[in-house]
Amino acid sequence: MKRRRFLKQTASVAGISFVGCGLGAVTGCSEEAHGARRQVSIGGKRIQTVDIHCHSYVHDVWPLIEEHGDLSYLVSVTDNPILRKKIDINNVDFRLQQMDEQGIDVQALSLHVGQYHYWADPDLAAKIVAIQNEKIAETCAAHPERFVGLGAVALQHPELAVKQMKYAIDELDMRGFMITGSVNDEELSDPKFHPFWAAAEELGTVIFIHPRNFPAGQSRLNGNGRLDNVIGNPLETTVALSHLIYEGTLDKFPGVKICAAHGGGYLASYIGRSDHCVEHAAMFCKAVGKLPSEYLRQLYFDSLLYTTENLRHLIATVGADRVVIGTDFPFAMGTADSIDHVLSVDGLSTAEQAAILGETAAELLGIS
Repeated sequence: MKRRRFLKQTASVAGISFVGCGLGAVTGCSEEAHGARRQVSIGGKRIQTVDIHCHSYVHDVWPLIEEHGDLSYLVSVTDNPILRKKIDINNVDFRLQQMDEQGIDVQALSLHVGQYHYWADPDLAAKIVAIQNEKIAETCAAHPERFVGLGAVALQHPELAVKQMKYAIDELDMRGFMITGSVNDEELSDPKFHPFWAAAEELGTVIFIHPRNFPAGQSRLNGNGRLDNVIGNPLETTVALSHLIYEGTLDKFPGVKICAAHGGGYLASYIGRSDHCVEHAAMFCKAVGKLPSEYLRQLYFDSLLYTTENLRHLIATVGADRVVIGTDFPFAMGTADSIDHVLSVDGLSTAEQAAILGETAAELLGIS
């Protein structure tokens, strides 16, 4: 992997910040102000913990996008005067403080999901993604022991996305890429995206699927309860993964490394219904290469479920070696106790605990 000029960056990197609900008024903390760093040991052995689900906001692209499309998803970030004052490198120091307190050694930095501007034409999309990925790379190079990058791609233009992916890996040391659960109402299983999946498989890079609500059902998710997030986000992931299974994408690209946010939505918790359809209602569920439940062993899932029983069931269904930590920093729907959450699951061996807390993610992300 090459880092080139990015390794020369200092800790002061302009243009990127960590933002989210409830954190806009928090000032940055210097290294001297940090509390004791929590170190996690399993079976008497110090382990490296890795969080694959962490967001950031690159505000340098705003001049390129402010006059284009519906940007309401970013209003809370860009139009809030308190947040605007806090969008600076001090948020990186604050994040390091939070990581130390939570016992997170390494985080994989991805964008705020509202920064995936799939409406952009190829020229504009190239400029947007170039800025976003360079800023992520600069931050990771400034803190190489704490951060690795999950870059962006303009997936609405698959051929461009492939070029962006190759460049980001070769030149920016990017360790994976985050995409949303659908692209302009098109499923990720659509043949137009096959070049992207083929390249991801060939490059051996991890693809982190993160939903941006459930656009197809938005009219029913309004009102109290923040249903677009609480129900819509996991539903979007469930639908995306189901199409990848049923449309044969995972058969065509069996080596692709996909990690799904929020525990993969509802898929693992109700996968038996999918199996039943294939086995007993074949007129509706065309047979695929194997039972839908068997494809779960080709996927990875973050641990962002909110009860011990839900996490226990996910692990029991997909295997401990397919689950990694996800905190969803810095949003209110994230968790600050992801390590204790994993350790609360009874019956895990020390090897399984170590795999979930960091070893599997480190292998996926190329972290030594």
